[in-house]
Amino acid sequence: MNKKILTFIFLLSLCNVCHAGEKNDLRSLFLNNKANICAINLRTFNAKDTNGNEIIDKNEESGNFLNAVERLDELKKLNINTVHVLPITPTGRLKALGTAGSLYAAENFWSINPQLVDKNSELNDMEQARRFVDECHKRGIRVIIDLPSCGAYDLFLTHPELFIKDSRQCSIVPTDWTDVRLFKTGSNKRLNQDLIDAHKKFVDMVLDIGADGIRADVATIKPFNFWVNIINYARTKDPQFMFLAEASDSWREPPSVYAPFTPYDKLLQAGFDGYYGSFFNLKDWNAQDFIEHIKFNLSFLNSYKEPKSVILSFTTHDEVSPILLHGENFSIMISWLNATLPFNPYCIDGFFSGDTYLYKWANTKASRSETDDDYYFVHRGKMDLFNFSRKPEGGNENILNNFKIAYNFRQNNIDLITKGDFNPIKTNNDKVFAFSRSLKNSKIIVLGNLDFKNPQNGISIKVRNLNKKIELDLLTGNDNVKLVKNKIHTDLNPGEIKVIQLKKIIS
Repeated sequence: MNKKILTFIFLLSLCNVCHAGEKNDLRSLFLNNKANICAINLRTFNAKDTNGNEIIDKNEESGNFLNAVERLDELKKLNINTVHVLPITPTGRLKALGTAGSLYAAENFWSINPQLVDKNSELNDMEQARRFVDECHKRGIRVIIDLPSCGAYDLFLTHPELFIKDSRQCSIVPTDWTDVRLFKTGSNKRLNQDLIDAHKKFVDMVLDIGADGIRADVATIKPFNFWVNIINYARTKDPQFMFLAEASDSWREPPSVYAPFTPYDKLLQAGFDGYYGSFFNLKDWNAQDFIEHIKFNLSFLNSYKEPKSVILSFTTHDEVSPILLHGENFSIMISWLNATLPFNPYCIDGFFSGDTYLYKWANTKASRSETDDDYYFVHRGKMDLFNFSRKPEGGNENILNNFKIAYNFRQNNIDLITKGDFNPIKTNNDKVFAFSRSLKNSKIIVLGNLDFKNPQNGISIKVRNLNKKIELDLLTGNDNVKLVKNKIHTDLNPGEIKVIQLKKIIS
């Protein structure tokens, strides 16, 4: 063998070592509140709706691992550094919802959903999934894969040992999730080993494609020791592998009397890195509710010896579009709160462009279906999880521009946002919240109107250390802010948020 060939082999081996040595840093990123997360449904993420009827017809291309790569640069430019990929497991077709089946009705936990595979590619399903993850990593985007909490009826028929049964030996439908069946988890003293093994296969698959973490759907309905087992299994293979629990402090009971219930704080003790704050309730809160929830989360997270964190779950795939709830200003408010609060920002595909997730064909009879449901089942105003539908996009430039500016501000002031003090400010108005973020010589004031129908005029807030040598730089909101002595005076339109940066005047 000549020297040139030996040199080539040596360099190739170095490349392989370098690739294998790439370290997953998602867990550290998340625990330091630097994970800017966007949830995507690969089935719709880059769907090619060429005829514009909002449904992917037989001759059109739905979203898949390979064509998803085309949109990654778009996310990168929006300062998204983590994608939460909704389930990639095969969907059930029996007793299903929608013409493609629910993403959360898993037919199994150890293979890739064939709906996400490009049939024209020479790469197999795992190779296509790896390609997508690799392309994310090339752009500095980390990948979280969703783990469904229940199984499809199809899985119950093939693996009944995984499921709990009632006295008639029938499978259990949890709450109104009619397309899935409840697993037999066992108890903390005696877990169902078959179910443990099935979930370990899922972990192996996720690690095999190179993903950086798992988001556990309705994590509360598994016992404490179940998660200790699964999380330890994953962490022995990758210590930086992140686990996010879909669990919230406002969740008090399981969706079925047959299900166990492990609250969010116990899930953190079991090894989860984070949970969902109850920020999805902002739509119904007054100012005091909102400020108290921020303070609660800060205090709660500080009570743990090991770092833990939370996502700002103002809008998720389970929530109705902010535009439908409270109009355009609500989306803008959410973007800026994501940018200025000391937790991990979270949004879903289409949020940043103002999608309403309304589909003209919703709940009508379909001409074709891959399941036993021949209707386009959708939840009004929510991302479509049940059909081959258009990619999410709303075309609202005002929302998009605010999202860009807000996330750029966060990125350019990351120490202020993640390490700075959080100080509530009194407003004497139960509809108007206000707080400051400060670190050394950097400071911002954030105030917003949670009345989405009526303006709030004559708002006056007292801010420490304000003087004539301070300049107010308005980052968003109407320019009607006045500084008088140590007070800021302003009016707020319905649902308006103002972010004010305080800058020293250099004479």
